[in-house]
Amino acid sequence: MPEGHSVHRIARQFGVNFVGTAPEVTSPQGRFAQGAAILSGREMMDARAVGKQMFLEFEGDHWLRVHLGIYGAWDFAGEVVIDPSIQIHNTKFGRGRLGQTGMAGVVDKDGEDSVASIGAPRRARVHMAEVDRADATNGEFPPDPVGQVRVRLLNETVCADLRGPTACEVLTPAEVDAVIQKLGPDPANANTEAEKQRFIERAHKKRTPVGLVLMDQSVIAGIGNVYRAEMLFRAGLNPHTPANTLDTAVLEELWDDWAHLLEIGITVGQMITIDGLQGEAYRRALAERDERHWVYKLEGTPCKRCGTNIVLEEFGARKLYWCPGCQT
Repeated sequence: MPEGHSVHRIARQFGVNFVGTAPEVTSPQGRFAQGAAILSGREMMDARAVGKQMFLEFEGDHWLRVHLGIYGAWDFAGEVVIDPSIQIHNTKFGRGRLGQTGMAGVVDKDGEDSVASIGAPRRARVHMAEVDRADATNGEFPPDPVGQVRVRLLNETVCADLRGPTACEVLTPAEVDAVIQKLGPDPANANTEAEKQRFIERAHKKRTPVGLVLMDQSVIAGIGNVYRAEMLFRAGLNPHTPANTLDTAVLEELWDDWAHLLEIGITVGQMITIDGLQGEAYRRALAERDERHWVYKLEGTPCKRCGTNIVLEEFGARKLYWCPGCQT
């Protein structure tokens, strides 16, 4: 499932490619035909992410809410440009014109969270979800819909197709506000003392293990399986510790660390959770998942810090990776 940084990156793609335009909205699959008819031809006013959910605002007080869930993905096609705040570290296409840059770098060999999705050529097909990838294309624009496209947004230069979302619905401003109020704070939107305290207050009400609380979107928005495991390791916390027993200072540090890691993820496009990487070590981290994480998917291997074997267990119906030596 895409974690918070991916959804923020997708929202930024809509910001630079669709906001200020009045796209045609259709539902090739047919399941969103009524909603598409409401939105089509209206100017897109804003694109924002809150945790794992994205909200696109259209004129006339109409909002499109999308939650990708496990299987959802957006595919962009056409003259895909990039948000200037997002760094470009790699591309499958080598040096040359990459949107509005000429940068090139390392390709993640697993294709995980590929930043190539943002650094696409001017005529490209870009897939954005848990795993991002981009392919050059010289085909006709707009391309024919492929698969079960729930909704298509099309303006003069870019086409965006949505497949397999958990949620895709048109909401009123009041309904959007109701959804957001149920979500925990997201430091990518407001890294303020008030939002930090809102997280602490909600976490302190939970008797459940902190390893579950960090995944509770009503407590803090955007954290998924990767960031959960890595943040707990970085904090030296046993995942089974009840959240309501944690000192306020510990929860403050968790918030600050999430804000730090989230900004890296949004900007770089990789969930890099090992700090201080430079030169070749940083290039390896961009290309190799195991080189950018402490514990995630490293079960049975020695901890990079203490040498204790990393443990994998089922925890809240999800996989949890942690080090019994460091996280006591």
